[in-house]
Amino acid sequence: MAKDISVPDPSIVLDLIEAFRRSKTMFAAVSLGVFDALNSKPKSLGTLAGELKANPDALKRLLDGCVGLQLLQKTAAGDYATTPAAGAFLTSTSPHRFTGYINYSNSVLWKLWANLEDAIREGTNRWKQTYGWDGPLFESFFHTPEALREFLMGMHGFGMLSSPVVVNAVDLSQFRTLIDLGGATGHLAIAACQRYADLQAIVFDLPAALPLAQEIISASGVANRVRVVGGNFFEDPLPEGDLIALGRILHDWTEEKIHRLLQRVYERLPVGGALLIAEKLLYEDHSGPRAAQMQSLNMLTCTEGKERTLTEYESLLNKAGFRDVIGCRTSTVIDVVMAWKR
Repeated sequence: MAKDISVPDPSIVLDLIEAFRRSKTMFAAVSLGVFDALNSKPKSLGTLAGELKANPDALKRLLDGCVGLQLLQKTAAGDYATTPAAGAFLTSTSPHRFTGYINYSNSVLWKLWANLEDAIREGTNRWKQTYGWDGPLFESFFHTPEALREFLMGMHGFGMLSSPVVVNAVDLSQFRTLIDLGGATGHLAIAACQRYADLQAIVFDLPAALPLAQEIISASGVANRVRVVGGNFFEDPLPEGDLIALGRILHDWTEEKIHRLLQRVYERLPVGGALLIAEKLLYEDHSGPRAAQMQSLNMLTCTEGKERTLTEYESLLNKAGFRDVIGCRTSTVIDVVMAWKR
């Protein structure tokens, strides 16, 4: 008799083979303007093909694929319409949009990830190989103010989901002035001031990011307690405050640059002040969570940094002089680490 050989369930492998196709389907639909075209009302295939200047048969396959991904739905008349999630996150006029980050993923990260094998072999990012740049220089990411604005709005969409959770994960009621270094659109500062009525905040970022930050802060309802200051946190004097935040900042850099930045933060804080770090924490054995593992690979392809465990952050913080390090996992894509200057 033939030996009975049990074959494991192949579904995880088959799913991953298809996974990039699902991502690219969404990327292409955003890039082609499908969700914007449907934002006002449902439309027929023929109408969409004319508006988008697309081949009708090919466009139908894309639209049907988006139906399968639950990004579009079909009406009783056979027209295509957006789902609530697509309307909120995939249209360029929505204040919650991820379109800037999606387009960045499609046009920039997609190409960097194509060279992941070489990144693994060499342990360095792929900017030079992919684009001929000597990066990872953030100044090289976006060649026009419009491109920068859309990327920042994409990150703002993530921030609107994560920042309210971050400022509720730990008690910040003892602090009076929050300095958000690299604060982008100000989503963390806004969430903190909305949560804590006596808190003042300063968003400190490169000058190019400030006009959008000011625009969003002005419409936030806490504009009288949040202001913006331009500068480079590696070089320029840091604003004065008793709580300094670094959200999605440390994972971009080498340990040498992180140490330099943490020392600057430590020296600027008063005794009793604290540092709030918002990053996704790896488990101590690096076995997960998957989002942090994938982000760490992303950092490999496009920056000098990586994701870390709480113990690894504690080591970096202690080296800079911080004490009483705590970590808090959240339900969002961002976790919290806090440390004090005693």
